[in-house]
Amino acid sequence: MTEHKEADFWKKLKENKVQCKLCPHFCVVENGKLGKCRVRKNIDGKLYAMSYEMPVSINIDPIEKKPLYHFLPGTKTYSIGMAGCNLGCSFCQNWELSQKSAEELLSPKVEAKRIVEQAKESGCPSISYTYSEPIVSYEFVMEVAKLARKKGLRNLLVSNGFINPEPLKKLCKHIDAANIDLKGITEDFYKKICGARLAPVLEALKIFKKKKVWLEVTNLIVPGLNDSKKDIEKLVLWVKDNLGVDVPLHLSAFHPMYKLKYVPPTTLEKLREAKDIALKQGLKYVYTGNLPDKEGSTTYCFKCRNPLITRHGFSIVRSSIVQGKCKCKTKIAGVWE
Repeated sequence: MTEHKEADFWKKLKENKVQCKLCPHFCVVENGKLGKCRVRKNIDGKLYAMSYEMPVSINIDPIEKKPLYHFLPGTKTYSIGMAGCNLGCSFCQNWELSQKSAEELLSPKVEAKRIVEQAKESGCPSISYTYSEPIVSYEFVMEVAKLARKKGLRNLLVSNGFINPEPLKKLCKHIDAANIDLKGITEDFYKKICGARLAPVLEALKIFKKKKVWLEVTNLIVPGLNDSKKDIEKLVLWVKDNLGVDVPLHLSAFHPMYKLKYVPPTTLEKLREAKDIALKQGLKYVYTGNLPDKEGSTTYCFKCRNPLITRHGFSIVRSSIVQGKCKCKTKIAGVWE
């Protein structure tokens, strides 16, 4: 008998093989092998969640670091991350965690109950599932999230959104807010740069919105790969038409990393150009990230342009939102308390 946690969402195949049904890869995994995520393993014809109760990173972060700008701004969030990811992005900024298996990053076991106790003791009003890809550690995230809700904590998901509809709908019942990384807006980009597909991510974004999870979207702008005006406008229009103009969009700067060390960093000029495109198309809340930009990190009233939340890095310098409204009485989309 194995001591590992049996995974959710899989089926048995012939010759001791199994098929994982958690994400759109639908990995067929031979006995003794791992799926593409590196943390779901076939042991004697059963699929097991190898990262269960094995967080490899635990920190207390500003919620702005996720980034979430319209959900409990100024609060801290108890952040946990596990090994593995179901994408293989050439520009990954956390590749030391995401591109490793749970067995490679062997860490002490921490029960879900203890995570929630530590979060409560820390005074954080929320737990974030972050750093690598929480979806591939579905069983542990789900267990922690259920316990956290019972203890009055909010649950935040920072994810690539590459998950099948059935597990996502179940997860959404326990998630309060999500920042989803929309890597690009073409299938070609997802295939060549991320080793995945775009369509399932777009479907997941719609599900988050439909299930009333507070949603913010991040797009990492990579020079020469997804930074054309055409691509940026296409992405912005998709967000506008499918998620709405109230969904905050974070346009983030790329820094040479992992397999793309030869690509130059994104300039502030390019971020601001992308932000202008998004604002002209009608998005109300557009931010720049990964580079110092006071204006790009400020929350403005979309009606009177009054600066409502001024940020320096991940800290709030000034906030004048009262009960989710500007002084001009305009309601600002978000979860403020």
